[in-house]
Amino acid sequence: MSNILELLRGIEVEWKPLVDIILPTSNIKWRDAERTYRYIDLTSVSIETKSITETSEITPSNAPSRAQKIVQKDDVIFATTRPAQQRYCLIDDEYSEEVASTGYCVLRAKKELVLPKWILYCIASTEFKTYVEDNQSGSAYPAISDAKVKDFKIPIPPLEIQAEIVRILDNFTELTAELTAELTARKKQYNYYRDHLLSFEDGEVEWKPLGDIALIGTGSHDTQDAIEDGDYIFYARGRDPLRLNVFDFDETAIITAGDGAGVGKVFHYAQGKYALHQRAYRIVPKDVMEPRFVYHYISSYFYTYIQKASVSSSVTSLRRPMFLNFQIPVPPLAEQARIVAILDKFDALTNSLTEGLPREIALRQQQYEYYRELLLRFPKTEVEA
Repeated sequence: MSNILELLRGIEVEWKPLVDIILPTSNIKWRDAERTYRYIDLTSVSIETKSITETSEITPSNAPSRAQKIVQKDDVIFATTRPAQQRYCLIDDEYSEEVASTGYCVLRAKKELVLPKWILYCIASTEFKTYVEDNQSGSAYPAISDAKVKDFKIPIPPLEIQAEIVRILDNFTELTAELTAELTARKKQYNYYRDHLLSFEDGEVEWKPLGDIALIGTGSHDTQDAIEDGDYIFYARGRDPLRLNVFDFDETAIITAGDGAGVGKVFHYAQGKYALHQRAYRIVPKDVMEPRFVYHYISSYFYTYIQKASVSSSVTSLRRPMFLNFQIPVPPLAEQARIVAILDKFDALTNSLTEGLPREIALRQQQYEYYRELLLRFPKTEVEA
């Protein structure tokens, strides 16, 4: 590390807008398309891992209107809708020549000038995040134009220096990826113990419909109601919560999506004041139940239940009767508390930012971000500034 810092000391580089160092890209012509494509929409890229986690298959007959941009290996894509979330990634072989949403700005490097990963790390920088926040428009549904993204200036050191800095930063991100893989293995172990502890023999405990032991309802808000810096957490239908300046409920509740990609999955355990989407459900356990016990049980079995209960091949939305009829075991409160204590400990080791692997991952991420900012810090002339 000291060698590269010594090499960078006093170096002068030119700063160029992204538009000067990228190639033009093209949109798909659906009338000429003949095959099935993988569609990278705005939820396909993980905010946490900066990678594509899931896609859908589309054809000319069912392609959504936003499915337009053809991507290639080594393209950098950046989500221009809610850009402050920093949803971006590098396209690898698996997704080359597939189709991305118009909600992404596609940055295709002129490789004789700049490395694709150099662009990737530059748009990961704090400076770019600040630039995005200053240039986005719209309070409820903020966005930044492709043109504004491409106006952002980045330093262009010689390719060999770019390569060395990329190598160093890759080492940090690879270590984080290894820890994340280990965390995934731990989560599988946690799931095994959770299923074991929540399995009961016939006649061992009383079973009741969820509607008998919990209050079930929805919220009243739509996603477009969200405010970037609202006072209260706003649970919508996805994994990432939003914000609002008003709250609907002040309670402890389990939250699951009523439709969308997360239908039937438990993403949130609400405590205190919160707002709720009109197609998200709140499950509020009554006094006969330990709320965390209900949370663990629903997390384990509810999604499988709705898949089996559905008359179609896939579940696209939930209705209240599906919740009311879901059977849940009701062991004595003391036994519920014992099970919760064990599962919460596993949960902390696999999910808590103050314990276990998540804490180690967070520390490594902080280290990466420190060196990223340090290594990308080049002096600007007055004109460039």
